[in-house]
Formats: sequence, structure tokens, C-alpha cells
Amino acid sequence: MNGRTRRAGNFSLFALCCACAAPAWAVDVGVVGLFPGKAVLVIDGGAPRTVPVGANVGGVRLLAVDQDGATVDIGGKRSRLAIGQHAHSGGGDGGGAQSTSLTADGRGHFITTGTVNGATVRFMVDTGATAVALGASDARRANVSLANARPVMVQTANGVTQAWLVTLGNVRVGELSLSEVDGIVHQHDMPMALLGMSFLNRMEMKRDGQTMTLRKRY
Repeated sequence: MNGRTRRAGNFSLFALCCACAAPAWAVDVGVVGLFPGKAVLVIDGGAPRTVPVGANVGGVRLLAVDQDGATVDIGGKRSRLAIGQHAHSGGGDGGGAQSTSLTADGRGHFITTGTVNGATVRFMVDTGATAVALGASDARRANVSLANARPVMVQTANGVTQAWLVTLGNVRVGELSLSEVDGIVHQHDMPMALLGMSFLNRMEMKRDGQTMTLRKRY
């Protein structure tokens, strides 16, 4: 009887150890701010969070911070990130479709943090925008070249202004990552980038109350 009890106890301990050692879901982390002993991190497209050195948040441990960047550990993988840079680590959904969920703010807007060419960008979902739209400073941080871009005039809340049609190498929101996305770079800065239909039309969009789920179609 005692032997069976010991074996059951050993099995339970083994199962617990296996569960703890199981691979975590994929994690994407970006650095958007640096302070003495702290960094402001964006994890999986969520809201920016101030994390002290040594803390573990959402599967990301902050190891060190200095004036030039932060060192993070994601599932045992160490990465050194400057402001605007991000790292992505392992896991996944076993080959299923990529998806992410967004929650509306108090005004009903779906706002999230993602990346363009690896640079962290604050997005607002805008189904009325034909393309992913970036302000001038966001485009510079994302190293978007205007050398061969086609100039256009676009209507904004402040009137007609100069912009350029571009192709963005990569746009990521949470686990959703697309390559070669049509974009528009505005002449001036914008309060936030617009996640327009050149990204959204490659998604299955489902809204349930204050939650919007985006699932990659192709």
C-alpha cells in the first residue's frame, strides 16, 4: 500500500516537472522606454508595462538595463534590445492559424502595439484606411525608404497633405506577421499608426462585444 502511494506521489511530481518544463507559447517583446533599473516593455502587442530588473512578466525576464538598451530572457533565450527593437521566441500553436485578440478602449477604438520592420509602433485598427499608414517619425524608426516611393496627396483631418506609397517589409501584431504590406508614409507625424486594410484584408475579423479577434487567412 505504501509502495503504491510512493509511486503515485512520484508520478505526480514527475507530471508537475514535465508541465513546468513544457515549452511556453510564442512571446514577442519590444522595448519602448528605458529608466534606471527599469524598462518599458510591450509583450505580445499588449499595453506598455514598466518592468524592474529581475522581474518576470508574461514569460519575459528583464535581466539588465542601461542607457543604451535592455537585456531580456525569453524562454531561456537572451536578447539585447535598444528602444524600438523587439525579439520573438519559440512556442507556437502547433501549426494552427495565427490569431490575436484586441480589446476596445473607452471610445470603442481598437489600439495595440506592434512592429514595422522590427521597430515598435502603436497602431489603431482603421477599416476605413486602405493601407497601413505611418507618420514620418515612425517611418524613419522603421527604416522605411522613400527613395523609390510614389508621391500622392491624401486627405487628413487637417486637410490635404503629401504622402508616399511604399511597401513595408514586415508588419507584426501579436502573433500575426505579414510580409510585403502596402503602406502610406505621411509627411508629418501622426498620433499613432493606422492598421489599415492592406493588413486587415488578409485576416478573418470577428468582433464579440469589446473584443476583436484577428485570424490570419494567408
